[in-house]
Amino acid sequence: MDGTQRRCIGLDVHRDFAQVAICQAGQVVQAGTFATTPEGVREFAAGLGPADEVALEATGNTWAIVTVLASRAGRVVVANPGKTRAIAEAKVKTDKVDAAILAQLLAADYLPAVWQPDAAIGALRRQVLRRAHIVRQRTRLKNQVHAILHRNLVPRCPAADLFGIKGRAWLAAQQLPPDERAAADALLRQLDFHAQELALIDADLGQVALARPEVLRLMTIPGVDATVALSIVAAAGDFTRFRSPDRLVSYLGLNPRVRQSGGPARQPRPDHQGRPGARPRHAGRSRLVRIEGPRSAARVLSAGAGPPRHADRCGGHRPQARRAVLAPDHQARGLRLRPALAGRPQAAQARAARRAARRPRPQGHRRPLFPQSGPRR
Repeated sequence: MDGTQRRCIGLDVHRDFAQVAICQAGQVVQAGTFATTPEGVREFAAGLGPADEVALEATGNTWAIVTVLASRAGRVVVANPGKTRAIAEAKVKTDKVDAAILAQLLAADYLPAVWQPDAAIGALRRQVLRRAHIVRQRTRLKNQVHAILHRNLVPRCPAADLFGIKGRAWLAAQQLPPDERAAADALLRQLDFHAQELALIDADLGQVALARPEVLRLMTIPGVDATVALSIVAAAGDFTRFRSPDRLVSYLGLNPRVRQSGGPARQPRPDHQGRPGARPRHAGRSRLVRIEGPRSAARVLSAGAGPPRHADRCGGHRPQARRAVLAPDHQARGLRLRPALAGRPQAAQARAARRAARRPRPQGHRRPLFPQSGPRR
């Protein structure tokens, strides 16, 4: 595979093999397959040159293949599977057709590529997803224990936490069939194991959080703890690649989607298209941000977004949510918090000027307890 003319190579990657299609001078040729093993990928990469460009869709083993191919090929493009499917939808869908479509889109420079994270962001994403998996496993185990108590007509636990010290003592005193007792004890042992694993990964993520200034900035927002901040940083990666807050919100899949045809528009809702670490999977089930933090944590990066449903009526979350946005006019275009007015030297003078500018209330004027339209909902 040597040559100086530009060649666009499309790879349809699977678990055990990858189909290869080459587009050169407007002609597409099928070049067989190679095994998706370290030896097979290195053997395929040995035939690439600086004039070769390779395209493949994002999947489970994509980034390991990209690491090997990037050392030999001139350019490696990882395509977004959802957008590629929308561009080149065909009635006949085979491995050869998919590889040929990738090669043709790459040759036409019409391939929607995804951002390739560095090694640190890739490791952070894997750690965050592993923690989310452990949390979901603990939830499943707890639900199975509750199901055992429910089908044996055991009343609710009087303790606040069934799996705490008092709750487990109460659970041990309940009368259960021998098989159900053995199942409950096995579930509790698995729950203790997952708790130990969760403590270990939380310690590792805590060290990562202390070393990242963007995580510390996000933690200044009400409702955002270290876990939520790390999930946002892992999902977004480099904040400087977003030119506006709207692009960041769209990348996370939290921007509202409006659908209208022949009538009034329906209520805008998130489009659920974005990084899986920071958006809801579907109604009723959520990923890390929606599980670990309040509703405001996922919406806090939206520029000009209103306060959450349970926010302070005086705008407790609104000012900081408006300040915690991308600053496109900043020279670094990074995520930053504007300094609070209270920390400036002229804060006292500004407050005095605002008090002097207020209109004095007339004598005998009293503010009603509720507005004329009725109590606030």
